[in-house]
Amino acid sequence: QVQLVESGGGLVQAGGSLRLSCAASGRTFSSDAMGWFRLSPGKEREIVAVISRSGRDTYYADSVKGRFTISRTNAENTVYLRMDSLKSEDTAVYYCAAASSRLAFATPRSEYEYDYWGQGTQVTVSS
Repeated sequence: QVQLVESGGGLVQAGGSLRLSCAASGRTFSSDAMGWFRLSPGKEREIVAVISRSGRDTYYADSVKGRFTISRTNAENTVYLRMDSLKSEDTAVYYCAAASSRLAFATPRSEYEYDYWGQGTQVTVSS
């Protein structure tokens, strides 16, 4: 059974930082590209960042570029999202997702390319 479990969300002031973690189990983690998405009230779910299964290639949404950093540790089956200089508009439920059996450099951008999802973790940024 595949499980993705996010943690690290919470309440933070604008300008602050958080680090989200997503622990994966039930499949070969190193075979999957991993992505972080977010969902805010009244908006559609949007991509935040993606990392290839090798960890060498990454993609960031323009809205977070330069502030967020995605990384992974395959030996620990964990993907991270470091979020700095947080803004109120970053307030959302953040989800990690796995796109299975991708090429080593692939960074899939569409949520429809992802096969497994976590339950989400709330991030609230107060201004």
